[in-house]
Amino acid sequence: MIVKNQDFQRSVFLSSSNSVVSSMYEWSNSVVEFFKLRAANDNLSEENTTLKNQIINLRNKLSTLQKDGDDTLHFQIPPEMEYQFISAKVINSSTNKLQNYITINKGKVDGISVDMGVISDEGVVGIVKNVSDHFAVVIPVLNPKIEISCRFKRNNYSGSLLWSGEDYRYANLTDIARHVELSLGDTLITSGLTTTFPEGIPVGIIEDFNIKESDAYYKIQVKLAVNFRTLSHVKVINYLNYKEQRNLEINSEEQ
Repeated sequence: MIVKNQDFQRSVFLSSSNSVVSSMYEWSNSVVEFFKLRAANDNLSEENTTLKNQIINLRNKLSTLQKDGDDTLHFQIPPEMEYQFISAKVINSSTNKLQNYITINKGKVDGISVDMGVISDEGVVGIVKNVSDHFAVVIPVLNPKIEISCRFKRNNYSGSLLWSGEDYRYANLTDIARHVELSLGDTLITSGLTTTFPEGIPVGIIEDFNIKESDAYYKIQVKLAVNFRTLSHVKVINYLNYKEQRNLEINSEEQ
């Protein structure tokens, strides 16, 4: 009755109610925008993967472009460079265990299979371990069950990256002999010596190293390129000639 019959009280009430309603609308709009942003990020990841596949294809063609005797241009892409990326979203992961795992929302129906390499825009993530129709489990770098073959970008010396189980930001590089010259900040990339990862994917940088007079190999700490605490989207590497190469290697081992 006071609000209805008194002009001043009515104006105060309407002003207050409008403020409350506006705040509710603003909150509601923020929630809607949050979910729209997540969908936009998923779409952006898909588009980015499509563009990356196109760039790789064009780069491979340009790098192998040659002239025939009659000046006709042709290209022959090396078999180890024939690969594509499949985008996926991380739906479950851990970083605080000795053996960590990542679950992604792509599986067999999307072309994912066991032993495929997994990367992000930052660098190496891990290797596919198990696959169902619509999901896949990845063993990340943060798991001592896998070793990543990598090399120094500036001098090509290669070693194996192995996680010690202590800090999700760091791993150890092994098999680097004492005669190799090292510097803090040296960049590590994938070596290309396995079918899992093509050459040149970022792995990390040298954070610390030391060696005793009696040691033949360095103890090297690597700061990983990927921040596994914020990892949300990945790319699975489909090496198109994997089966042919792997079957040949298995047959050679059996002979």
